[in-house]
Formats: sequence, structure tokens, C-alpha cells
Amino acid sequence: MNGAESLARTLVAAGIDTVFANPGTSEMHFVAALDRVPGLRCVLGLAETVVTGCADGYGRVAGKPAATLLHCGPGLANGISNLHNARRAFTPIVNVVGDHATWHRPHDPPLAADTEALARTVSRWVRTAMDAASVGTRAVEAVQASLAPPGGIATLVLPADCAWDEGAQPAKPLAPPARGRVAPQAIESVARTLALREPTVLMLSGAALGEAGLHHAHRIAHATGARLFGPTQLPYIARGRGRPPVDRVPYVVDAALEALAGTRHLVLAGAKAPVAFFGYPGKPSEMWPKDCEVLELARVEEDVVAALEALADAVGAPRDPPLGSQPLSQPATGAFRPDAFAQTFATLIPENAIVAEDAVTSGRGLFPPTWGAAPHHWMQVTGGSIGYALPSATGAAVAAPSRKVICLQADGGAMYSLQSLWTQAREKLDVVNVIFANRRYAILQGELAAVGATPGPASNELFDLSRPDLDWVKLAGGMGVEAARVDSLERFADVFRAACARRGPFVIEFAI
Repeated sequence: MNGAESLARTLVAAGIDTVFANPGTSEMHFVAALDRVPGLRCVLGLAETVVTGCADGYGRVAGKPAATLLHCGPGLANGISNLHNARRAFTPIVNVVGDHATWHRPHDPPLAADTEALARTVSRWVRTAMDAASVGTRAVEAVQASLAPPGGIATLVLPADCAWDEGAQPAKPLAPPARGRVAPQAIESVARTLALREPTVLMLSGAALGEAGLHHAHRIAHATGARLFGPTQLPYIARGRGRPPVDRVPYVVDAALEALAGTRHLVLAGAKAPVAFFGYPGKPSEMWPKDCEVLELARVEEDVVAALEALADAVGAPRDPPLGSQPLSQPATGAFRPDAFAQTFATLIPENAIVAEDAVTSGRGLFPPTWGAAPHHWMQVTGGSIGYALPSATGAAVAAPSRKVICLQADGGAMYSLQSLWTQAREKLDVVNVIFANRRYAILQGELAAVGATPGPASNELFDLSRPDLDWVKLAGGMGVEAARVDSLERFADVFRAACARRGPFVIEFAI
């Protein structure tokens, strides 16, 4: 058996059943092995940033890693943008990156690169297989590393001769380590603080945003008056009717400072203390008040759900406190406005849908109105690297084929990964893609003002996406996806309902 086949058989045995791929010459033996090894679904992406974004969306929804297949250092480099987002979301991913044969690398061929160095910028585990016999062992180590709490990216570099040489064998799966238990003293300390009944924010992320974590966080909030927040960009959260409403820390610094003003205690449950996305002249980096005490209930790699349950019990919270009323939105009419779109969208989200969002300025008002929507899950661009939602939605649809996936994507960001639509068409994935077509980098116009710079002809030219206008109906058609353009909330609602009533990919260009 050659190294490539041992790799494929090892991945299947370790529970990996999906490979998002954009292969090249160095990966040909692994590609050939896929014909001999049942159990791996191979999904082609036409750009590496699509491949890695798909793996991110898949991992967030499935809770287990997909593999990627990337071509040498430059192929990995093309995919790093969405691996950056995945790293921030602690998404489990196993990258397989082909490389030159070990004896060919010293000749410095054109594609030679320091692949390990590139991989370390986004990976928690990086290794290079040195011979065919070591490939299986390295593969199970990679899977184990990707699943070690809280989850992350493992990158295995596979030289071509290690793939084609004989003498390899599959390796047996390795169990990932369990999440660490939170020390009782930490729970007792936070319980004593909550007993003071001073203004407190419970900051949730990671597993705390799942069904069980949110339930226990709501118990704590009900018993103590603590407010529940998540980070500005949420990795994966259960939302909608029957789930506790959790707001995000606002993106805009002044709004974030206002939202957290008066907080005396900030309790971190699998989350980081919130900081501004960027530094701005005369504004702080830390979003909590100067006199606020920051306490850590559980680190992201610890069992935050068990810690929240223990804390809820410690403060005497009832097991099933009422959620309170979650008002249903009413659809709005007229032209696009962020708040009006949010109201309308809240009435349209299908039950058990998955929403992947990289809507930037068009999406900032989406959360409060959608608290009362049908139950769903929501995930966002955690690392701020745009072009996330299209491939992430694609990967989510592969992970959960029975669920409707909705992609909310700004048009500027969509151009980074529009090839995702081709993969959606090829795989017949059930994704409704909403492209907010304001034909400009609207967020940068806001950032220009936020840093105190003066706009002028050059800045306006660099933020303008017209001359020519992007035509998303034609772009989608060229990728094999049916599309429609709308310019009012009424028309959007009609087209969105029709798209959700059928299966398969669809694009709605919302002209703003």
C-alpha cells in the first residue's frame, strides 16, 4: 500500500468522510487513492479560499473535521484567509497540503515554499510526513489535534514521494483529550460575585452558545439579573423562539462602550474579554469600563457547559425559568434599510435553518428582530476576513443536507469567493444566497470617518464598485445557479419564500 492510500484509509477510520479539494500535481496519488477507498465524499472547489471556507462551515455545523486537499505552499496561501476565520472560531479542520518530492525540493523548483511556516500562522498542529511509513501515524495525530478542545486546524504536509512510495499502512484512530473541568473554586468565586447583585455581564462563546449552554446561562441571568452577551462575531449560536436572546457586543466602538457602560463585573464563559476590531485615535481598545472587574468562569478549552450548569445551581437558579415574551416582527415595505430588512427577514427564516452571515454594514441590525424568528442557527465571519459566507454556507449545506441554509453576503466580500456558487450548483446544495448589492465597500467609508481621515476623490474611487456594476444575476448564471434581482422588501419576501419552497441553490441580488 502506498502512503496516499494509507492516508485515505486512516482518515475514514478516524471519522472523516468529507474532503474539500483543489488538487494539483503533487496530490495526484492521493486523488487516485480516493477511487480505491470508499467512504470519502470529495467536493471540488474552484479556489482554495472556497475550499477552506467550506471546511470551516462544515466543521462548525457538523462538530467534526472535514479534510482539505491543497496544492503546495501557494495553494495553502490562497486558502489562509478563510482558515484565519476558522482559527478564530476554533473549527476542527485537517489540511492535507501536497509538496514536492523530498529529493526534488533541494533543486528549488518554482512552487517550492516554506509550507510549514505558512501553515503555522493558522494551525495549532503542523507536521511534514518524512516517508510513506509515517503517513498514517501523522494522519491520526492530525485528526486528534483538530479535535482536541476547543477544536482547531491541523496541517499535514505530504511530499509527493511519501504519497507514491509503498510500505505504508493505515493507523488506528486516536481519541482526543476530554475537555478540562473547571475548578470548583472558580465557580464559587463567580457565584459570590453574582450574589452582590451588581451590574454584571456574562460573556458567552464557543460551546456556551449551544442549546445546553444557553439554557444554563439563561438560568443564571434569571436568578441574578446578569445580562447575556456574545462576541461581535459569533462562531455558531442557537437562536430563535424557545432560545434565550443573546445580543452581540456592537462593532462600533462608541456603541460597544454604551452597551457595556455601568458594568461592574464581566464574567467570561468560553469567551475573551471584548476589544475593538481596530484601534482608533482617542478611543480605547478595551470595551469594558475601567472600574469593571473581569472574572474567568471557564476557558474556551474547558467544559463551559458544565461550569454554567454548576454556577446556575450555585446561585439557586430554577431548572426551567420562563423565557419571557419574544415579540414577532412584522414585515416592512419599501426600499432596503438595515432595520427594515431585519424585520422582514425575521418573518421569513425557515425553521431549523442555518444562517451564514458576512453582511458587514447591511447586517448590523439583524440580531434584535430575529430573536423571535423560527428556531435556527447563525454563524458569522469570526476573523473579519471577508468572503466568508458563500463558502461557509456551502460547507454547511454539505454537513446538513436536510436543513435549509441561508447565506447573507455583502457584494464586495462575495467577489472574493463567488466560485462557491459553482460548487453549490455542482453538488445541488440547498442554499439561498442573498447578496446585498450596494456597489461599494460601505464599511470602508465608515472606517474612513472613524479614523478621522478626510474623504476625497481617491478614497471614493477605491470604495466604489461601479463602472461597471457587478451583475449578480449574470454572475450566478455563469456558475449554473438561478438568480433574481429585487429592489424592494416586498419583492424580496416573495422571491425568498419561493426560493425556500424549492431545493437547490438560488441567488437573490438585493439592489440597495
